[in-house]
Amino acid sequence: KEIAVGQILNDTLSQIYENLGDEIKNLNVQRVVVGLFFTGVKLSNGVCGVSYTPLKSFPQAVCCPSQAAVMPKSGNICGKNVKTLLKDITSDSPIKKTIAVAALNALSQTCYERSGSPYVTKFKADPFDELAIKCSLFSVIVGALVPYIKFMMKNGLDFRILELDKSALKGDELKYFIPQECAADAVRTANNIIITGVTLLNDTLEEILSLKRGGAEVIVVGPTVSMSPKTLFDRGVSYVGGVYTTHADELLDVIAQAGSGYHFLGKFAEKFVMSREGQASKIWKFNDQNA
Repeated sequence: KEIAVGQILNDTLSQIYENLGDEIKNLNVQRVVVGLFFTGVKLSNGVCGVSYTPLKSFPQAVCCPSQAAVMPKSGNICGKNVKTLLKDITSDSPIKKTIAVAALNALSQTCYERSGSPYVTKFKADPFDELAIKCSLFSVIVGALVPYIKFMMKNGLDFRILELDKSALKGDELKYFIPQECAADAVRTANNIIITGVTLLNDTLEEILSLKRGGAEVIVVGPTVSMSPKTLFDRGVSYVGGVYTTHADELLDVIAQAGSGYHFLGKFAEKFVMSREGQASKIWKFNDQNA
């Protein structure tokens, strides 16, 4: 079966267009920051969305005309309608796509703030905590998700790591690394699959989800997937973990100063988890959790 790469992002964007309707015509780009670790986009309604910045995917940073086509229209983005960025949601240019995903996440939060979410939502929570990981179960971690890797190692659990860049793993972590040629078999046999949201940026998420076994619990996590989760749930994801921004300009200032999640989480943004199973008994919003 042919894998429709980019379909998750396209479907999510279509859903957001439907939800916002004509409102999107009045949403312009106010700020764009591309930092070392994260990229952020603030809209004219004050809402900010973020995405991981995949620096290793960017072309060589040289100042020459051959690179201009894959870069955004720097200095000429702010003030434009957000759709200007969204047309690059499946661009071959990693930096354009990253900015588009950050804009998509800002629109997703706009939808949350307007009408909440039909899914059970927890704030200040991590999706990894929702898994009942037993010693008898086999797990696959996709990406160098260090806190999860360390937990699995510390507790002697059965797991393996899929990571495109082996150098991202250190010391004893390398014992759990499996090469690309073994990746499909590992995913097919896993009881739990914990996936970095960066797979949306490098176009591997659709294929990974197509390989999962029936009944497997799947988490997709990271600021990159701070988006309306329906299209992920429709593909068998159990939990989605992203971030909800609370102080847009302060967060963007941190990102601009090479800040990471350690610098803004709990201050200018909060983690959230949405669950596929069950409907929310009420419409949860961030402010409800902190009333």
